[in-house]
Amino acid sequence: MRSPIAGIVTLIALFIVIIVGYSSVFTVAQTEQVLVVRLGEPIRVVSEPGLNFKAPFIDTVISIDKRILDLENPSQEVIASDQKRLVVDAFARYRIKNALRFYQSVGSIQAANIQLTTLLNASLRRVLGEVTFITVVRDQREALMARIRDQLDKEADGYGIQVVDVRIRRADLPEQNSQAVYQRMQTERQREAAEFRAQGGQKAQEIRSKADREATVIIAEANSTAEQTRGAGDAERNRLFAEAYGKDPDFFAFYRSMTAYETGLKSSDTRFLLRPDSEFFRFFANPAGHPSAAAAPAAPKP
Repeated sequence: MRSPIAGIVTLIALFIVIIVGYSSVFTVAQTEQVLVVRLGEPIRVVSEPGLNFKAPFIDTVISIDKRILDLENPSQEVIASDQKRLVVDAFARYRIKNALRFYQSVGSIQAANIQLTTLLNASLRRVLGEVTFITVVRDQREALMARIRDQLDKEADGYGIQVVDVRIRRADLPEQNSQAVYQRMQTERQREAAEFRAQGGQKAQEIRSKADREATVIIAEANSTAEQTRGAGDAERNRLFAEAYGKDPDFFAFYRSMTAYETGLKSSDTRFLLRPDSEFFRFFANPAGHPSAAAAPAAPKP
């Protein structure tokens, strides 16, 4: 029979083998690179994913992310070349391309972010301080971001970092300056609107005056033509009346009297304040138009 002590020793030996074996291997994920350090000294860098071996107990494995990392930069106030103050909100993206240099220079992602933030702010001040406000906001924004990225990448290379991109999210005037600019723009637009309204009013008045003048001329010409036509008609009427009167004076007198009766004796009022033997009523007493004996005035007594 086997001794119990031998069994215990076997178990202990197996346990030691498992611990030694577990501490001798490590895995590398696809999103990371591993730096193997022995007693504080870097030994090698493993960037390929998979299972790897190391010396147990004396080697330390440090995982370093190899994905593209974000650097959020707080808003900074920058003075442009035309002395305009700008509030710039920018961010950067980077990755660790040299794990050994990164570990020896900064050591961690947090420390790298702090160092890159300082470098990014300095690069922003240098590049944007050489151009005007309009250039930053409108004209050459893409080119300026490329210049900032190149400068930051060159300075970050000593830390084993590659800067992939730098973007200016916002570049505006400070709040108090923005309000003054907006107020000035509003005043300018109001002045332009008032000027346009004044010009439009003047143009409308000119058109209205021209139309009134043309209407007056047209009405005057129309009235003149109407008067001329009316005069010609009256002359023709008088000529016809004169011809008719010359041919038959008695009929003409009768016709004129009938017309006067028709005009004077309206249906609403048939009253006349005249003498019965007046010339107006001469056809009432005698169809021939001669005054009757009854209507003739009495001879005066001797």
